Amino acid sequence: MSPRRVLAGYCVIMAALVVANFALPALHLILWSAIGLTSVAAIVTGVRINKPRRRAPWFLLAGAVASFITGDLIADVLTRLLDRQGFPSVADGFYLAVYVLIAAALVGLIRIGVARRDPSGLYDAVTVTAGLGLLSYIFLIRPYVEDPALSVLEKSFSIAYPLADIVVLAVGARLITAVRRSPALLLLAAGGVGLLSADVGYGLKQLNGVWETGGPVDIGWVAFYALWGVAALHPSMRELTEPKVHRAGEEHFGRLLLLGLALFIAPCVLYFEMRSGEVHDATVIAASSALLSGMVLLRLGRAVNVQRHTVQRERRLRRAGGALLMATDEAGVTATVRTAIAELLPLGRPHRVVLAPAGDGAVSMPYTRTLAPSLAEDLGDFEVTLCCPLAPVEGRESGRALYIAADEVTLVGVQEAAQILATQAALALERIALGEEIGRRNSEAYFRTLVLNTADVILIVGDHDQIRYASPSARALFGSDQLEGTPLPMAFAKESLVEVDRRLHELRTRGVDRPGDDLRVVGADGRPALVEATFRDLRGEPTVGGIVVTLRDVTERSRLQAELYQRATFDALTGLPNREVFLGRVQEAVSSGAENGATVGVLIMELDDFKVVNDTLGHSAGDALLVAVGKRLTEALRAVDGSYGAAGTVARLGGDEFAALVRRAGSAADVERVAEKVLASFATPFELPHGDVTATASIGVATTAEAADAQDLLRHADLAVYVAKDAGKDRWRRYESSLHSAVVERHKLRADLDRAIADGAFLLHFQPIVAIGDGRTHGFEALVRWNHPTRGMVSPAEFISVAEESGLIVPLGAWVLRNAVEAAAQWRLLHPGDEVYVSVNVSARQFRGREQGFARWVLQEIDRMGLPPASLLVEMTESLLLHDDGEVTAELAELREAGVRIAIDDFGTGFSSLSYLRRLPVDVLKLDKSFIDTIASSSEQHAVVDMIVQLSAILQLQIVAEGIETEAERDLLVAMGCHLGQGYLFSRPLSYGDASQWLLEEASGLQRGSRSAA
Repeated sequence: MSPRRVLAGYCVIMAALVVANFALPALHLILWSAIGLTSVAAIVTGVRINKPRRRAPWFLLAGAVASFITGDLIADVLTRLLDRQGFPSVADGFYLAVYVLIAAALVGLIRIGVARRDPSGLYDAVTVTAGLGLLSYIFLIRPYVEDPALSVLEKSFSIAYPLADIVVLAVGARLITAVRRSPALLLLAAGGVGLLSADVGYGLKQLNGVWETGGPVDIGWVAFYALWGVAALHPSMRELTEPKVHRAGEEHFGRLLLLGLALFIAPCVLYFEMRSGEVHDATVIAASSALLSGMVLLRLGRAVNVQRHTVQRERRLRRAGGALLMATDEAGVTATVRTAIAELLPLGRPHRVVLAPAGDGAVSMPYTRTLAPSLAEDLGDFEVTLCCPLAPVEGRESGRALYIAADEVTLVGVQEAAQILATQAALALERIALGEEIGRRNSEAYFRTLVLNTADVILIVGDHDQIRYASPSARALFGSDQLEGTPLPMAFAKESLVEVDRRLHELRTRGVDRPGDDLRVVGADGRPALVEATFRDLRGEPTVGGIVVTLRDVTERSRLQAELYQRATFDALTGLPNREVFLGRVQEAVSSGAENGATVGVLIMELDDFKVVNDTLGHSAGDALLVAVGKRLTEALRAVDGSYGAAGTVARLGGDEFAALVRRAGSAADVERVAEKVLASFATPFELPHGDVTATASIGVATTAEAADAQDLLRHADLAVYVAKDAGKDRWRRYESSLHSAVVERHKLRADLDRAIADGAFLLHFQPIVAIGDGRTHGFEALVRWNHPTRGMVSPAEFISVAEESGLIVPLGAWVLRNAVEAAAQWRLLHPGDEVYVSVNVSARQFRGREQGFARWVLQEIDRMGLPPASLLVEMTESLLLHDDGEVTAELAELREAGVRIAIDDFGTGFSSLSYLRRLPVDVLKLDKSFIDTIASSSEQHAVVDMIVQLSAILQLQIVAEGIETEAERDLLVAMGCHLGQGYLFSRPLSYGDASQWLLEEASGLQRGSRSAA
């Protein structure tokens, strides 16, 4: 019976069984078993009829179906005939075995069907699976985990089912992305979707307690049974394991859309859980998001790696093309092709390369055993061979082919390169055959017939360098094939005349041709072209009697090479040299300077606040500014050329970072003068299409007085830029050895700070805030202290700036606020009658360092500790509030609305303004210590402080004076109407224990003196 009839008969039988199963529920046990056994029989029959390359995966699929139907049969017997409802049962063991068998079968198909073995497909499969796995965990796995009614064994089996579905989904997705589309593959995929859909439906119904046989869920299992049987019977099932020629394709929109949807599953789940009021699955969502992000990075890395391999392959093919151009016989072509294939294949990979008569003329991957016996013997014991016919011109068959035998995965990776190499080899063989034919034939007419269709231009030059013959292909290059009688040099452009004369002379006198640069010709339409020329002396051949010149148009190739060089060495935006070119030129200048005793300098310039331009005017304005800066720097260097040395290269190192080279300066002072001139050039605003923009730069200077090579110069200049920015920007700094020590010390302090935060090595002290009239405590300011193991007590002035710069201020600030809130909550429990608050300094980075919002996090912390919002005072510097972009103000307003009080710290030291005091959500002004220090000795300072106190009263703001150290200062502040203050007059910062004792003594009415921290 023919395969088509078997397939048709199977479809009829399966359709009848399915209809009967749903129509006769009383016979469900018999009919359902018949459906499964029919599917198993169909798969086994399909393997026997279609004879796939590997049978084991299909038998595993048959075993999976048999295991599934066995589980169904056992489950029906237990529940319907024996009335046993126990879970788990023997049937569950057969059910779980199904997924193991399916996964093993699909992995087998993936390992054999290598037509598209691309890691990107694996990354995509894992991405989709991770997204769907998250949903499976939330809707199918977690309900079982959290069900207290289930035993450990019952939970294990309940969880195993969705986990098995996820594994099958991952392997199935990998198969779809790895193997070329075919009806059998699509049928397997559809059957697998039916199985997974039915499993999900069954799981959801089981959770809701509404499962019963004969419902819509059974349709998925029916599709699983029926479609897998059709897939095995369909002739296309052989294609899944047959060797194939890979055709490069583009990414499909549907695939990218599916990946995009998968990436959004975790954020959407997190969003809906947040909307519901509580995030249940934060850990799983985080793990899923991390996995998805990792897959995206791996896929990007794969794309970069593929591009790198493509560039290497093109380079090797160009090298092989040049070698083939020089080959003079078939043995040379064969040797060149073998060398090229060895370079294109992975290092050390076994293979065989043969040039032999072609088969059907198409690129293919036949089994080696099916080739001609002699050819198969030459190719060795490899299972498959790649066959690339040599058809160089207009699809014309050459009767020969390039055969490459290796393992199948290796052949898939080299297919495209082998076809290009075969074309180049065909051109070389055609050229060689043409030259040999010239030597054999004594008729010029027959010679014209042979070269009529060659793409290269062939010229025969006589004794007086005049062209005797031009092949018809000369018309495409020169605009005319009537070149007879024209001197050969006159056929080329003027700039190539000398080179052509030289090569003709050397060939006539020495018998050798030394190729130089490509030659230039001008066509009839004035189009310039570059040609690769080969000169051969065939004057001794009676049928030729002249010099044969072969020309190949390489205009497009040269253009592409020039474009690649431009992209590799110059910045695409500004047209300036890039870092690699700049580094090379610096090294050349350093070497030259070492010989003649000149000083070489390097300037590195970074634009100040460049991000502001991008954020306010847009990235197009930022790009325009970078271009204008590049031109300004070039002009500035050109203006000082010869005055303080020789101006060298201006380069863009990346982002807003530029560099300039000063060669042959007289001394380091000359290089510094160049830096001053460059910095002065920024005084004029930049005229951009978006309007005039004023920009400044920080410049780092380094000279060979402190550096021995180019790398040291750039590293020293980088350090100097760092110092210039730290010193206030819009200035230049020259590298000094002390800078390196300072930067190293700062980096070491940052590393120590990172470890200290991780180890919790900080202390929290509390300085009382008291009523300066009667000394009664109103609150404490929380102050962080760091007792370094080797440095001792490190001043906050040293490590807070490092924490701000590195971002470590976020975890450090969180630690301070959490412990301060906890301390205030403890004091409130011990002294319920006292409304003592705690004041905490907050950095701007803390507002932007949390996804859920800083205000919400603070409110959660005080709510967790049971602290009333009014017992927390958040201190901000006025400089931060003045430069706020709206985000910080909104967060402060949310805190203030909840009852948390807001204070401006160090008031009066920044750009104090009545407008922002009226606009911002502020409750307290903290008067800086610098105002208090001279209040008793300076009438002007006394008046200023008095004005600030009166102003706060008018604006209904509470004022706290900082740094009160003498009785006189306290009395003056009391007279002005300032009620609260802090300072050494009352107490130094106290440890938590001393602060608690302070409150206890105050509650007991004991006399206290000034205290210091423990």
